[in-house]
Amino acid sequence: MERHPGPLPDDLETLKGIIMAQQGEIVRLSASARAYDALVQSLRIRIARLQKQKFGASSEKIERETEQLELLLEDVEIAIAAADPSPESEGGDNGDAVVSPQRRRGRPRVSDATPRERIVLDPGEACSACGGPLRLVGEDVTEILEFIAAKLKVVETARLKKSCRHCETMVQPEAPSRPVPRGMAGPGLLAHILVSKFDDHIPLYRQNEIFARQGVEIPRS
Repeated sequence: MERHPGPLPDDLETLKGIIMAQQGEIVRLSASARAYDALVQSLRIRIARLQKQKFGASSEKIERETEQLELLLEDVEIAIAAADPSPESEGGDNGDAVVSPQRRRGRPRVSDATPRERIVLDPGEACSACGGPLRLVGEDVTEILEFIAAKLKVVETARLKKSCRHCETMVQPEAPSRPVPRGMAGPGLLAHILVSKFDDHIPLYRQNEIFARQGVEIPRS
């Protein structure tokens, strides 16, 4: 929450009291920040160890404990970001300023390869007050990070059958190959499942629930 201080008192002793109180608050917040950082590091080390154990000998108990620690880590990081009093600045406000990673908690880092869409809001060619012509003097640019949800689709491959008018020979193209014989999963879907399980550590039963929300029931086998 952004604080707007009121007018300071003229009394010297009162001012000293305010300064002492603020110094005490700074010390308390610094100690809390150090404790949060230590907890975050501890959780990350524990998660990394559990992930190594999971790949060595797969266990649902280890997977559940890993998920619980990851959720706890998210809660701690959210609490740290919520307690950070520094406002999130818009890009381009101060191009020369160097922002440390700890001060960028509320702003995502976007790769230059991320697709961009530009929307231009133009006030028109004539002044709304007097009707005179307008000239461009600059622009203010703000950014939002949008998410395009993944979608499932069924790809139908129709192999037309044709017969020769002279000899009645039947002609039909060969069926395209599949990643899994007689399976319905396409290469893109299989790649998504493998990356989600082994890189993002999303168990198959969780992926099954995600696909079910999109109207598709995929058995774990």
